[in-house]
Amino acid sequence: MRFTRNAKKGVLGALFSVPLVASLTSCSTSNISGMGFPKGASSVNDTSLPLWQWAWITAGVVGVFTAILIMYPAFRHRRKNDEFPKQTQYNIPVEILYTLIPFIIVAVLFYFTAKDESKITKVTPNNSATAVHNIEVNAIQWSWQFKYDDIANSPTITGTPAQPPVLVVPQGEAVKYTLTASDVVHGFWIPAFMIQMQALPHVTNHLEFTANKIGEYPGRCNILCGRNHSEMLFKVKVVSPADYKTYLATISGSAKKAA
Repeated sequence: MRFTRNAKKGVLGALFSVPLVASLTSCSTSNISGMGFPKGASSVNDTSLPLWQWAWITAGVVGVFTAILIMYPAFRHRRKNDEFPKQTQYNIPVEILYTLIPFIIVAVLFYFTAKDESKITKVTPNNSATAVHNIEVNAIQWSWQFKYDDIANSPTITGTPAQPPVLVVPQGEAVKYTLTASDVVHGFWIPAFMIQMQALPHVTNHLEFTANKIGEYPGRCNILCGRNHSEMLFKVKVVSPADYKTYLATISGSAKKAA
């Protein structure tokens, strides 16, 4: 396949236009990681991001190496004449090698994945002296309920597809989430925090992490759960600890009035 001079110019122009577009649109990458996620947005990011990056690097190296192994013999030993090529029944060293190498790759990836997963999913025991906030997250078709257990009357925020709920959390303080579902399987996913866990009916899951940066972050269900799955959204609002206390007092008072 040959490219004309105009086609080559078009490809080069497209490549060089990427940084130009970014500069013209004032895109700042100072707070963005190598994979497009906010840097240090949560306590999970620093653990998840390197694992993800190295998994992609490993996949790239394996892919390139495999492509070379496929293409080299195809070109090196292509038919040159009518002579019948030498036939080899088996090669024990090569067979051991191509069995051992994938096993080592999978074992290494499994080790680091299991290590980081254990760190991410570790939660503070209920009887621990370490102070953490507690929020119950219940998934329903097709929205979310957030119950704040930090205060006596445990006010609950219930959303709808038309009015997605807001999950307010304190900056720099650990929050323990208790995840359940009222009907079918859902996925509690906050992309910017690089965290996801299933919300299951009749099963209780736990998740704990700290939001480090004040701001608003989109959340959603990432498991197909029915007709309005795409509308099962929520928003995470990270506020200062003082504003969080004020928020709890506000929703607690509203709950008492409603009762």
